[in-house]
Amino acid sequence: MPAQLKHIQSIASLTDEALLVEFKKQNDQQLLAQLYMRYTSLVYGVCMKYLKDAEAAKDAVMNIYQELLTKLQTHEVDNFKSWLYVVAKNHCLMQLRKDKKMQIVEFTPTVMQSEDFSHLDDVLEKESELKKLEFCIEHLPDEQKQSIQLFYLESKCYNEIVEQTGYEWNKVRSLIQNGRRNLKICMEKNG
Repeated sequence: MPAQLKHIQSIASLTDEALLVEFKKQNDQQLLAQLYMRYTSLVYGVCMKYLKDAEAAKDAVMNIYQELLTKLQTHEVDNFKSWLYVVAKNHCLMQLRKDKKMQIVEFTPTVMQSEDFSHLDDVLEKESELKKLEFCIEHLPDEQKQSIQLFYLESKCYNEIVEQTGYEWNKVRSLIQNGRRNLKICMEKNG
């Protein structure tokens, strides 16, 4: 039996944990690829659930693999399958959030120039709402304010906020939920 085939078979028999340890030691992408291949259907399923498009899901599966190359260098992973599920989910949510920001506006030549200034009322109303929102954000407790700003204004996912703030994942989730609720109350009170 050729040496290469024996090597592949020995890699295939390793546990997830052993493959992770060896990947971190050797930085051998073949080890990570072997581990990732075990869970590509799981990742694809998660991506289909969130992205609802086969081509986008396939692209996401490839992009997530690329993310793993860097993330695994800095993260301690106890249960690869669970951790990968969360990485895939967060990747898809970030993709959806990014896609929402890119709005396509149709060009309508007849609307380009007009002597009607009623659109300024909308602008002033939105500006007023933004000022209220800024006021309410500033009056949140510090931890909620920081979490809300990182999540909504800087588009960070929960895991990135955990890394940046040192808070536990559940605390970040709670701070964002409570912050959102407090913002709604403040906006209604100052409405």
